[in-house]
Amino acid sequence: MSKQTINQTIDQYSSRFKEISLYIGQNPELGNEEFLASARLKEELIFHGFEVEAPVLGLATAFIGTYNAAKPGPRIALLCEYDALPELGHACGHHLICMMSLGAAVGLKSVIDEIGGSIKVFGTPAEETKGAKVPMAAAGLFDDCDIAMMTHPFYAYEKSGTSLAMDAIQFEFFGKSSHAAASPHEGINALDAVIQTFNGINALRQQVKSTVRIHGIINHGGEAANIIPDYASAQFYVRASTRKELEVLTDRVIKIAEGSALQTGCTLRTSNYETSYDEMNTNETLSDAFSANLIELGIREEEISTGDDHGSMDMGNVSVKIPAIHPYIKIIEEKHALHSKEFRDLAMQERALSGMILAAKALGNTAYDVITQPELLNRIKAAHRVTNNN
Repeated sequence: MSKQTINQTIDQYSSRFKEISLYIGQNPELGNEEFLASARLKEELIFHGFEVEAPVLGLATAFIGTYNAAKPGPRIALLCEYDALPELGHACGHHLICMMSLGAAVGLKSVIDEIGGSIKVFGTPAEETKGAKVPMAAAGLFDDCDIAMMTHPFYAYEKSGTSLAMDAIQFEFFGKSSHAAASPHEGINALDAVIQTFNGINALRQQVKSTVRIHGIINHGGEAANIIPDYASAQFYVRASTRKELEVLTDRVIKIAEGSALQTGCTLRTSNYETSYDEMNTNETLSDAFSANLIELGIREEEISTGDDHGSMDMGNVSVKIPAIHPYIKIIEEKHALHSKEFRDLAMQERALSGMILAAKALGNTAYDVITQPELLNRIKAAHRVTNNN
């Protein structure tokens, strides 16, 4: 039993995997509404002998597919994403991501009875919005796994990099309406409080690290120009390199909003309108193992670039729990951005599907190394302890 067996198994089912990917790509579904995709993925796992648990944590489109070898060994988590974007559909390639991980699981299963261990395939809905990995990680669903891996389609090969911890904060200001011309002195302007909040945050930008990102919108600013708004609200993404830094930063942003309410005489309600993401702590030892397997599969070392910052992702919440990677796989030849129509269209072509199969092999082969090389797993775990203690 060897990596060759894994690769041959993935090749054996490659037409089937491509068909499923295209089906999901042609039937885009928004986060937590991925019923067609989830059903198709669960059916495929059952077909290959995995036990499937669904739903998970009350998430209707989440699932966990498990295969345990009789022989004990490391537990490998492979993560699937399959939600689409509003209007654009699968412009982030999630129809490929899910089959990269599922294909790797099927390939690994062909040898795992011999080498020992367990495979868990996590179906994680709504990566683009609510981020199902966040509650799944908080509930400890990854805690019994030794490593977690997924790959993301891109226009280049890129090592697993970093992402920013993120809070999504909504500020709602409540004032008093009045006629803006006839009796302005009787009103309390909630929109003024929102504007002052933006002014305060813009001033704050001078005293933060270059890695900090704060960006927002006014999502309600009033009804008419001649009515003093009695309600206005704004939503912000607040991002920093680590959760520890973010907690301090978010507190400063909230204090600015509180000061704006005090200045204008408004009352303030603060809430989180989306899930909070932790930073991505790439396990460099595991990342190096993945890159080595890409090279074994024919990718030149100089083609694999250093990991970059890709905003914020819910995989970060997994990475602070267990060793994890989130590398990028080249699936198109042109340099088109994620979340673009051009990327979406090219991600449905044969070149992209071939990249998906390559990623499945690289994931499966990396898992094979982790299972069969105890010293590698020990180094991976040691690196995780160092990273998460800093």
